[in-house]
Amino acid sequence: MASEREYFDLSGPLHLTSVDWDNTNNRMTVAASLVQGVYILERDRQERRGGPNALAAPWWEFFNFKLLRPLVDDVDSSIFGAIYEFKPHSSQSNDILHRRIPRYVIAFRGTITKTDSVSRDIELDIHIVRNVLHQTSRAEIAIQAVRNIVASANDSNIWLSGHSLGSAMAMLCGKTMARTGKFLESFLFNPPYVSAPIERIKDKKLKHGIRFASSVITAGLTIAMKVKQLLIHLLLSLPGSHVYL
Repeated sequence: MASEREYFDLSGPLHLTSVDWDNTNNRMTVAASLVQGVYILERDRQERRGGPNALAAPWWEFFNFKLLRPLVDDVDSSIFGAIYEFKPHSSQSNDILHRRIPRYVIAFRGTITKTDSVSRDIELDIHIVRNVLHQTSRAEIAIQAVRNIVASANDSNIWLSGHSLGSAMAMLCGKTMARTGKFLESFLFNPPYVSAPIERIKDKKLKHGIRFASSVITAGLTIAMKVKQLLIHLLLSLPGSHVYL
């Protein structure tokens, strides 16, 4: 059963019927809603909610955005991101010329602790701790999607937005584009702490200590993930059981 926070008409910013694109709080609210849209897209997929039963669309349609395409992880087929395009009504066609309105927004969700996605998401959380998120196939998919949009949009305004794990993904995409001279406005909600650049530390004892601490944290997260998976498996094996994490 869907939770209250998945319904836009119950939890969405219904007060924002007219967005002031020069207002930072308004822009952040729109960006956060588009990230929530990604979460709900994945929950729709997991719960097999389609057609009139799907809950995701209001999270972007309320602000006159169109879903161009979802971004799908090649490992577990989960939806981890989405590309949105701003599509004003005909009466608002001049709005697109406003310098603050994004033509495109690429948004990324964070970890979902449900059985269909938790293993892959926690694996990526561990990659953040180890500072190797850029080596994952999900990151490659995200970066390529952003590159394609930037290449096709010329000088149009493009936003990146993400929450938690999705913030790390947005930061990675933003840094990648910045190296090419393209600076994208970004909205990061609850970004994770990234490990220190160990190789730049000259003190060998300090460097060794940080490496040891990092390995302990990584090992702990790995064990926690395996225990969680075992508990999920055991609970699901019980007749008539359901797991809500």
